[in-house]
Formats: sequence, structure tokens, C-alpha cells
Amino acid sequence: MTTRIIGTGSSLPRQTVTNEDLSKIMDTSDEWISSRTGIRERHLAKEETTASLSVEAAGKALQNAGVLAEEVDLLIVATITGDYVTPSTACEVQAGLGASRAVAFDINAACSGFMFALHTAHAYLQTGIYRTALVVGAETLSKIMDWNDRSTCVLFGDGAGAAVVRAFGEDGMEKGGSENGFGGLLAFEQGSDGLRGKVLACEGRRNNNPLVQNPLVPSYVGMDGQEVYKFAVSTVPASILRVLDRAGVDAGEVKYFVLHQANIRIIQSVAKRLRADVGKFPLSLDHCGNVSAASVPILLDEMNQKGMLEKGDKIVMSGFGGGLTWASAVIEW
Repeated sequence: MTTRIIGTGSSLPRQTVTNEDLSKIMDTSDEWISSRTGIRERHLAKEETTASLSVEAAGKALQNAGVLAEEVDLLIVATITGDYVTPSTACEVQAGLGASRAVAFDINAACSGFMFALHTAHAYLQTGIYRTALVVGAETLSKIMDWNDRSTCVLFGDGAGAAVVRAFGEDGMEKGGSENGFGGLLAFEQGSDGLRGKVLACEGRRNNNPLVQNPLVPSYVGMDGQEVYKFAVSTVPASILRVLDRAGVDAGEVKYFVLHQANIRIIQSVAKRLRADVGKFPLSLDHCGNVSAASVPILLDEMNQKGMLEKGDKIVMSGFGGGLTWASAVIEW
């Protein structure tokens, strides 16, 4: 058995905010942001919500896969910015799509969330519990940013990406004889380091009850950029090398490295440590910014829609971020 990606989709808010736009409301500039991060613009939600972006991305993925919502057995949404504490975003997406047969739940692994969700779906499919899964990474990070903190808020954006995955036999055939699948998962690894988790954090509600009084004030994302950078440039290349070894694939065989889009300097450093051509590292951060759990599936869908992916291509995907968490996979398209 293998798990194959059979469709992708993505959704971005209609409103684009450029670095120049931000320079009008805070002490920053396009040069300052772009030279340090590679980001030139991002999409920010106005009417859109995490759920509405997820529904749109998921619908496009289903259409791309030629799969009906009623065929989905498992629906996982990776997000840290759900619209409600409960119901889960996944249950909202289930309702929005009419995926009445699906079991739906959320995963919180921050920027690694889509990869964690993909691995979870893979485990369900490989055991034969389910046959078809819809995996979504979605964020409206703009609502948890302090827009007076220019060192952090300029990095992030909103959006959603999705993938439909299905279980296939060793002969590449799904039940019923169809050969529509592609993108077999060859190897996967994931990890967490909670000891360093507070270097990127956003506090939830504090205890507030008859025994203790805490004001209900909004909490915003706080980040130690230097510590996050050091974590990423050391952990991500090591993770990728381990997963390549498990897959029996040489780094030179990889056509693309689809990384979480946090910062251009991180991506360049990872390429250097892997001794890989930086041209193999496609980007979406220039026009999307850091979209946390949504960044990997948004980039994957953009590549798919542009026709950059061909059957048999070896691709590495890797997410990393809050938790601290990381996850990498090797797939054959």
C-alpha cells in the first residue's frame, strides 16, 4: 500500500497588502522587509475566515482530483487560527463541502501542521481504516498579530491549501482498478522540541473563574527570531537527509524541495547545507508571506497548477516552526 496525492487546491484572501502599504502605517520599508525576508506582499483576510478559505481550497482540490465530497472518509485541518474553539475548523469545512461521510478534526502543529496532518492521514489510509482523505492547512494569522510590532507582523499572511490523498496498492491501482493516482509517499519523519517551544508562542486564555480573576485581553504572537532561525537552519537539513536516507533517494535525484515559506535566508541556508541548487527551492513567500500551516500546500498547488510537476518526479516537502515542530516527506509524483 502507498498513499498518493491525487489533487491540490489553494485559496488566498482577495486583499493584497504590499510592503509599501505597511510602510505607511509603521516604521518600515519595502527594502527593509524584502532584503531580510524575501517577502514583498501578503494576503490579509477582510471578509474571509479560516473556514471559508479552507472550504474554497478544499473544493478546488476535490475538483482537481475528480473526487466528490461524499467520497471523503477523513477530513483533517491543520490550523492555529480556527474561527471557534469549538466546533473545529474541520467540522466547519465538512459542513461547507457537504462531506457527510467524513470523520473531521483539527491538528495544531503550527507551521508543520499540514505535514503532520498528511502523515496522520497516511497512517489511517495504510491501516485500511479509510480510503480517501482531504488534508487542509489554513490560517488567518493576521488576527493574532500585533500590528505595532514591525519585527513580527510584516512576516505573516493568510490563506489555505489542500490536498486529496488516497490509498493505492503496491501495483499502483486503487480499489476498482483506477490509475488516476500519483504522488506516492516514499518516506516520512516528524519531531518536536517542546523545551524550546516558547521562542515562538501565542498565549491562550488564562484561568478566569471564581477562584482567580484574569482580564480577557487579546494575546499576540511573540517570536525570538534568532532562535527560530538557528532551529530551522540546523534541524531542517538534518530532517531532510534522514528522510531521503529512509526513502533510498539521493539528494541529487530530487527535482524540487517544497519547504515551509518562513524566510528566504532560511531556505538559502538549507539549500547550502544540503549542497543543492537553490533553484530547486520554489518560492511563494514573495507574494504570500509566512502562512504557517498553509504555506506548503499553497506552494504545492501553485506548482501543480503551473505544470511544474511530472509523473515520476522526486519531491521533498518539509515544514518547521512553532512547538517547536518539524516534519519532512519524500514523495514520487
